[in-house]
Amino acid sequence: MISVRVLCLGLLLVMPCCSTLEQKRPNFVLMMVDDLGIGDLGCYGNRTLKTPSIDRLAETGVRLTQHIAAAPLCTPSRAAFLTGRYPIRSGMGGFHKLGIYIISAASGGLPVEEITFARLAKEQGYDTALIGKWHQGLNCERSDDHCHHPRAHGFNHFYGITMTNLRDCQPGHGTLLVNVHAHIPYGTLGAGVATLAFLHLKGVVRVPRRLTLAAAILLALLVSSFAAFVFVFPNFNCILMRNEEIVEQPFNSENLTQRMTSEAIEFLEKNSARPFLLFFSFIQVHTALFASPYFRGRSQHGLYGDAVMEVDWSVGQIMQTLERLNLQDNTLVYLTSDQGPHLEEISIHGEVHRGWSGIYKAGKSTNWEGGIRVPGILRWPGLLPAGKVIDEPTSNMDVFPTVAQLTGAGIPKDRIIDGQDLMPLLRGEVERSQHEFLFHYCNGYLNAVRPHNRHSDTLFRNIWFMSWLMFMESV
Repeated sequence: MISVRVLCLGLLLVMPCCSTLEQKRPNFVLMMVDDLGIGDLGCYGNRTLKTPSIDRLAETGVRLTQHIAAAPLCTPSRAAFLTGRYPIRSGMGGFHKLGIYIISAASGGLPVEEITFARLAKEQGYDTALIGKWHQGLNCERSDDHCHHPRAHGFNHFYGITMTNLRDCQPGHGTLLVNVHAHIPYGTLGAGVATLAFLHLKGVVRVPRRLTLAAAILLALLVSSFAAFVFVFPNFNCILMRNEEIVEQPFNSENLTQRMTSEAIEFLEKNSARPFLLFFSFIQVHTALFASPYFRGRSQHGLYGDAVMEVDWSVGQIMQTLERLNLQDNTLVYLTSDQGPHLEEISIHGEVHRGWSGIYKAGKSTNWEGGIRVPGILRWPGLLPAGKVIDEPTSNMDVFPTVAQLTGAGIPKDRIIDGQDLMPLLRGEVERSQHEFLFHYCNGYLNAVRPHNRHSDTLFRNIWFMSWLMFMESV
């Protein structure tokens, strides 16, 4: 029989080991900037826009040069990032022209059956938070069921917006709905009514007065209804929430990035003694652009450059907080963009509000390289080499399996995971990316395939099989 003294001694020997293992579980700070161009950052070649904090992150970490977003639009790209799966697998890549959510009241969103990296981390005892943009739906049947809310997908804490930052959310920036307005044939209807009236007056045709009056009334109702919808749109669509509570409606963008940075810092401080996962999903630099007063006019690239500089400041604040709390050596930091920059964006005043794709063609909403090649920077002092550059093809879907393995949750076996664990490549344990193919979708349509020979030094870059795909679809 084991004596009580021996049993106690054994417990004393085991407890420190368990404590050490608990402390070794890494923390995660995952940062995603909205619509940031790969050419906007100094570490990717920009020489006129100052991004010292992000450049420092690259200098002390690993920089990926062929990091690919799984989609060229916000909603599907973020769904892939959260789940490690192509968005078409989760139903987040539709077959309509509009591939994103623009109305918060719309039913639908990331299915609750999908597993996010936040859910896996939470199940392993991590405290999880999403600060910033969600854009994965909100409700199903009722305005308060919140079946697609971030907290339904593994995030303990949420402070941010459920949709995206639209022109309508900021006074003086016009409306996104002007594009919808352009598709409504007001001019045709008006011309038809005027023509009928003219022909009636000339005696060419006889049109009942009631018909002419009814057409004029219908036209007036359409115009006034659309104007009313545009007027109230921000009030029910531009919502800032803390968990399930609406705290601003519509939200005020004044100092919003600074407020969200403070929220992120507070989360880090509260959880410095336990494992955590923070997803800081920046609202900038998506239009309508905004910047806090301190950053306005500081860049050479107008309001867009000012917004990028404020994002860089925020990244610096997060990194300084990790160092102050002595967490930097046990935290994997990741920074990326959800897709390429919105190159066509011009303000209602004619100002250029767009980013830069660098040497790559096109931008957001396209499957050209500029639309899907994004920054990819990872830092973990002591475990990842400083200043390393990797030219292998990687994807934002790779974050999911990486987090799954590091938290101890493991990669789910009941579904296909398209991402690959990044750690072997980042640490130099393998030289080749494990991706054999990367598929490029525009909404639900397959546009191109990027092959990669993981067993050879021969790398196929930018090979597009659009003609082959069109042929296969036609046979």
